[in-house]
Amino acid sequence: MPASADARQFPVGDLSVGNTASPASYGSPPSIHPSTPSFLSPASSPSSSSLSSPMSSPSVPSPPPASSPSTVPSSSPTAPPSSSAHSSSSSALLDISTRLRPRDYTIAHLLDQHIVLTTTQLSLVFFDSPTTCQHRLHALRRLRFIDRFVRNRPGAPRPLCWVSGPLSARYVALSGDNTPPTLKALRERQDRIFSSPRLDHLLGINEFFIQLLVHARHNPQTRLARWWSERDTSAAYGRRVQPDGHGVWVDGGRSVGFFLEYDTGTEPLGKLIGKIASHRRLRNDGGPSYPVLFVLPSRAREQNLHRRFAEGMDGGVVVATTSPDSGTDPAGAVWRLVGNGRHRLTLADLNSSHGQTGPINPGTPTPAQDPLLVLGDR
Repeated sequence: MPASADARQFPVGDLSVGNTASPASYGSPPSIHPSTPSFLSPASSPSSSSLSSPMSSPSVPSPPPASSPSTVPSSSPTAPPSSSAHSSSSSALLDISTRLRPRDYTIAHLLDQHIVLTTTQLSLVFFDSPTTCQHRLHALRRLRFIDRFVRNRPGAPRPLCWVSGPLSARYVALSGDNTPPTLKALRERQDRIFSSPRLDHLLGINEFFIQLLVHARHNPQTRLARWWSERDTSAAYGRRVQPDGHGVWVDGGRSVGFFLEYDTGTEPLGKLIGKIASHRRLRNDGGPSYPVLFVLPSRAREQNLHRRFAEGMDGGVVVATTSPDSGTDPAGAVWRLVGNGRHRLTLADLNSSHGQTGPINPGTPTPAQDPLLVLGDR
């Protein structure tokens, strides 16, 4: 039977809204195809037919000028009724255009690319007050721009998690010249995120990059020039590696690319060590010479990993580790190099080379890959 319209626009296993990872689109790798993020994919891998085809690469349009305050009072007589992705309201982007600000468009892009962010994470990057953040996010939900959920589990944190809503998903898709997802497809995405057993892992990965953005917010000489998800990283590097994420950190005149492995303690240490082989092959085949960063849940696991590396590891790839005991700012002096004692280095101190741009090497970051691009001058 032919696939339904929903399936054609939004493969069940693919959580990128409307398949928005178009070439040279906002913050994403150039000339790649989106693929299924492993942490939320079904048990079986999607076939190649579920991947989107190449598209043109228009630049992201500038958001409409803002003419309203940063928050929308809930008592406003013109505000649409409170609703979620399940609402049947027919409001469109034009109906709310005067109420959206550059910050809102940036949040839309981050939620599209990185799936889910908490209220606290968004507050730290975009707002000066947690209360202002809460008011604004709930106002955007009433506008059907973004949506949220809480996953109640005994003995576990219960953060308010924000995801793409009907109109933010539509905006991001159209800004990349892609077909917006249907409401049914968006509901599927939201439910899959909510139900994922790896939600905490994803939030931990995103927290790492959020802390870099927070550091840059308070230190103007630094910035996160690139932040790619597992999906986008794998695609940009020819599917030779599949780390949890990739970034480029700029501190003064230093530009340090890195691959992130966020460990929650559930995998054998041998599996962590085995991941280095693919990075070595990538470098030897023309990829960049980026350090592989392991974020570990405890100092004890970090020490055990170093002991395992010392038992036998071929050189050629810089590996550095950290754990919460060393500090929570990934830009700081928290990184311990494998094979180099216990001295801790800052992220900017790690050896890194972008190499030559090629088929499996995107090279140095471009301004269009700035995760806060739409905010402009900050």
